[in-house]
Amino acid sequence: MAAVLDSVRAFFAPSTFTLDLENAGDVVARENLLDRAMGPDRRKKSSEKLRQGRVPAEGLALVARDRAGHVIGTVRLWNVEAGVDRETRPVDALLLGPLAIDPAYEGKGIGSALMRAAVLEAKKRGHGAILLVGDAPYYERFGFFAAKTRHLVMPGPFQRERFLALELKEGWLDSAAGMIVAGGRKLAQPPIAKAA
Repeated sequence: MAAVLDSVRAFFAPSTFTLDLENAGDVVARENLLDRAMGPDRRKKSSEKLRQGRVPAEGLALVARDRAGHVIGTVRLWNVEAGVDRETRPVDALLLGPLAIDPAYEGKGIGSALMRAAVLEAKKRGHGAILLVGDAPYYERFGFFAAKTRHLVMPGPFQRERFLALELKEGWLDSAAGMIVAGGRKLAQPPIAKAA
């Protein structure tokens, strides 16, 4: 019932935010927001290890901004391989996370708006599935369920009931099995200066 009331309030409330693609100027604000919303241990999670040293999937790093243009929410999706199929070919997928909202703006529908925009954009770009580790009661409303991840494992500790997936193309994960591994582009590393 509370979720219904929150949706109704968000529908009738004046818009206090806009969604936008993340840009290079958002990096510091995004990292500060993630630290505030998720705490210092956020970098120790299995999901974070898959994102380390990688660039988010093309066009799938979104932010929410307040009226003054400040970052008040963020979601990013990352290219991964969701195990392999029956022919041992890697199964391309996306890993969502983290989704975070500035605590001062919670309950205004920002998280839902970011999720819906991210899922819609991923589908529009032709991706087959999105994986995440998160609270099932929250993410089930967007179509994420644990059943599609039953033959997949994260690298490192994870809670099976929190490992969820949404198929953007029906049957995409039907034969997927094995370890989730990082995919996509790596961050450019500055050249190492040679000693003279």
